[in-house]
Amino acid sequence: MMEPNSASEDSGNDDLYEHFKFVADKGQSPLRVDKYLMNKVENATRNKIQKAAKDGNIYVNDTIVKQNYKVKPGDVVTVLFEHPPYELLLTPEDIPIDIVYEDDDVLVVNKEAGMVVHPGHGNYSGTLINALTFHFDNLPNNSSNRPGLVHRIDKDTSGLLVIAKTEEAMTHLSRQFFNKTTEREYIALVWGDVTNDSGTIEGHIGRHPKNRLQNTVFLGDDAEERGKAAVTHYKVLERLGYVTLVSCRLETGRTHQIRVHLKHIGHTLFNDERYGGEKILKGTSFSKYKQFVENCFKILPRQALHARTLGFEHPTTGKFLKFEAPIPNDIEACIDKWRNYAKHAIE
Repeated sequence: MMEPNSASEDSGNDDLYEHFKFVADKGQSPLRVDKYLMNKVENATRNKIQKAAKDGNIYVNDTIVKQNYKVKPGDVVTVLFEHPPYELLLTPEDIPIDIVYEDDDVLVVNKEAGMVVHPGHGNYSGTLINALTFHFDNLPNNSSNRPGLVHRIDKDTSGLLVIAKTEEAMTHLSRQFFNKTTEREYIALVWGDVTNDSGTIEGHIGRHPKNRLQNTVFLGDDAEERGKAAVTHYKVLERLGYVTLVSCRLETGRTHQIRVHLKHIGHTLFNDERYGGEKILKGTSFSKYKQFVENCFKILPRQALHARTLGFEHPTTGKFLKFEAPIPNDIEACIDKWRNYAKHAIE
């Protein structure tokens, strides 16, 4: 039985993947899922199926499985094959950029919340790269068609990014990020009273087995197979009753790393809709302050995360440069409301 190109409506990746879904027949004898898919998907190659398995894109009964999983009668088998990347035409757009620093080799910008870093499926314009190609000529490109880009931050995260202006700078900066010699500090407002004043969160990060839009932490013997090693150091800056202001320093740079690691220790980012931070804490007397929290959500209609500090070695001079972007008004206003709440709660 087959349902081609099927996916949940909220999967958010229909443009990126070709979907196939099968239900194993009652008479299906145990068979490795990779061989099962070879028989079921027309023109599917062994390499294509192996890549899908490696990327965590083969599911049985909505759970990610390895390619040696044995398919049984009644199993619902889903596979996602990544489409080849589209050749995106980068259209220069006259979008203002907050430039923190610029010289002949590098550019440091303070990205506003709500701006996607580079064009992709569903975001073809209005990105930081569209703006950069308007304001700067001949930025170095790479195979991903993302001129000058050596790292990125999420759409609804504000803060600092470094852009390479030459091929040499791109190579040098990329090596620093790979070798983990850059300095990156984020400010985060999280739910709950963080127990320790400081700590380190370690846990491999990979795609959530039940929710394809989320990443999660994997521990145990198979963690290395299911995710990539990730380390986040945190320090409490201020305790504000039901929320805590923390500083996070990245040792690695995985997708959604801070958001996933903080959720893993029970402290989801305030108003992080993807990871449940838009839900008001339940099971405590705090529920009667629902209106107060909803007002905070209106003030800060995005996850409370800001890339405040960025440090790196200049690719030409060798000097270590360090920059800081002030906490944006929306996060600061939300923090102020919680400060006032905490003060009156104590009084």
